[in-house]
Amino acid sequence: MNRQSRIEGFMLAVSLTALLSGCQLMNSEPSGAKDGYFTWVDEQGQVRQTRIPDTSEPIESVVAKGSEPRATGSDTSEPPHEEYNLENYPDGNELAERGFLREGDPEPYFTWRDAQGNVRVSYYRPDTRTAVEKGEIEPPLQLTRASIYEAGSESVDGDLPEGADPLASAVLGLDGGVAPFFERWSRNCCESLNRSDYVQWDMGREFGVDVTEVSPRHEFLDGPSHYRLVSLPLSLADQKEAEKLERPVARDFILRLRSFDQKGLFVPSVAFLDRDFKPVRLVTDLAAEYVPESWARHGHLRSYIPVFPTRGERWMLIYTTGQDLAEQTVIETRFGPRAIQHQPTGQLGLMRVEQ
Repeated sequence: MNRQSRIEGFMLAVSLTALLSGCQLMNSEPSGAKDGYFTWVDEQGQVRQTRIPDTSEPIESVVAKGSEPRATGSDTSEPPHEEYNLENYPDGNELAERGFLREGDPEPYFTWRDAQGNVRVSYYRPDTRTAVEKGEIEPPLQLTRASIYEAGSESVDGDLPEGADPLASAVLGLDGGVAPFFERWSRNCCESLNRSDYVQWDMGREFGVDVTEVSPRHEFLDGPSHYRLVSLPLSLADQKEAEKLERPVARDFILRLRSFDQKGLFVPSVAFLDRDFKPVRLVTDLAAEYVPESWARHGHLRSYIPVFPTRGERWMLIYTTGQDLAEQTVIETRFGPRAIQHQPTGQLGLMRVEQ
């Protein structure tokens, strides 16, 4: 082969290589694309390989989406995201109330085998009640609402609104000639009370206090009543005195006071006295909760009252008022409303409770 023929052959090979390379570049999926690379020939006839970027869309489109300008004053609200939305990620509290079931989800089920050996499927709805509602734990304590009187807590200053009952001035202690209720109640009690028959506080368990016909009786400001005295624990600051008197010590605590239904209810009021039997605090008009009878307990009124040994409360006086004696407690039963008469005596249970 002469020199001219060799040159023409070489030029033909180069032309074919360029043609094949051009076909590769025009193809929508170049050679080697599945492997992450494609092969091409540059203008000098060099064979080259280029790695394909690992992305499902062109870089230009990504940049365009992220840098799209916004006109001033235009609507800046974002449309719902295709993935991150309330349908895919609902509110946690709402989802919990539905038993963690999303709309359209099948109900959960469990399989079991019956007595004949057949496999059964039972569907169920998740129990979304709280542990308190299920009775698994005790609800947090709520102090019982009551009328509370303390020394120096009542004001004698003030005016009634126009048109009010004139007798309200005396009741509220707004009449300059009438002392506040707590002061008048204290004058009538309690240094003359019989202290020989009192109940010792029991720290470890609920203990009983009986108010009977033979219990001491006193003419209180709010009506005559049988009463009982209970010695309270002393504060930690009075440790030495407590050891001398053989009385327990305690921090301030919550008292659970129960009055049992014995064909009638004794509705208690409670006064706290200092070491000299002077009234420190009076708790009356208790809005006690009635707990119905069950196979494990008697029906009773239940109250939660704070006790403050650190404030000098040494004794607890339990009595009832004339107003409470004149009223009755009405409860709902499966047979309809039932009225329970109030009575001047009764059996009570006292216990220190932990928060």
